[in-house]
Amino acid sequence: ASKNQKTPEDTASSLVCFGDSSRMIEIQSQMSERALELLSLPEGHPCFLLDVGCGSGLSGDHLTEEGHCWVGIDISTAMLDVALDREVEGDLVLGDMGQGMPFRPGTFDGCISISALQWLCNADKKTHSPPKRLYTFFSTLYSSLTRGARAVFQIYPENSEQLELITAQAMKAGFTGGMVVDYPNSTKGLDSDTADRGVPNQVQFSGQRSRFKNMKGKSVKKTRDWILEKKERRRRQGREVRADTKYTGRQRKPRF
Repeated sequence: ASKNQKTPEDTASSLVCFGDSSRMIEIQSQMSERALELLSLPEGHPCFLLDVGCGSGLSGDHLTEEGHCWVGIDISTAMLDVALDREVEGDLVLGDMGQGMPFRPGTFDGCISISALQWLCNADKKTHSPPKRLYTFFSTLYSSLTRGARAVFQIYPENSEQLELITAQAMKAGFTGGMVVDYPNSTKGLDSDTADRGVPNQVQFSGQRSRFKNMKGKSVKKTRDWILEKKERRRRQGREVRADTKYTGRQRKPRF
């Protein structure tokens, strides 16, 4: 899920720097509640969830309140120390999401991430490649989720190119889904030609979702490259897969 609103980093930078704001806690709680809602988990059934970029555990607090067990992963030792001091209920893991999720296949019933995913679009080091880091993250996350599970990411994209980069790598890793904009009147992060590129600035909450599309506006799913990537991913998981041939992914006529 993608919310498009002025970020806390823009509106309250001094509060973020000092890390103490009841308003920030309230915003984090609201976004966590929305992300959990979009996971569409079965009612009254406790689930095992992953919180990517968990920080000090504010999102995890909401998961605990709703009766779920969770594991949080974050790159910041300082933030995880705060979570430990707060005695959060979830287990904590120190890790860089761009290097992949270090969990066994099928571990989690769902995943949420609040204000973290967009950082993978930046190259903080010369060795960092945003597309590769995003794909590494999505492919390992895909493996760590149970069949049919959802992952909801609340992000603050800088522009439509970041959205395209993120969705393209997510689709490449096997995910399907769409974007939800909870603040349709805001234009921050979406340039003037966004709508022409297939990135809508509003999707109704009734269940409509914009399908992830590539730069040419055609669906990535079911193409030859998508099928080959899916088969290779299954081979890495130890599954039996048919050998690739010149017919793999070829469009067939509707009738003989």
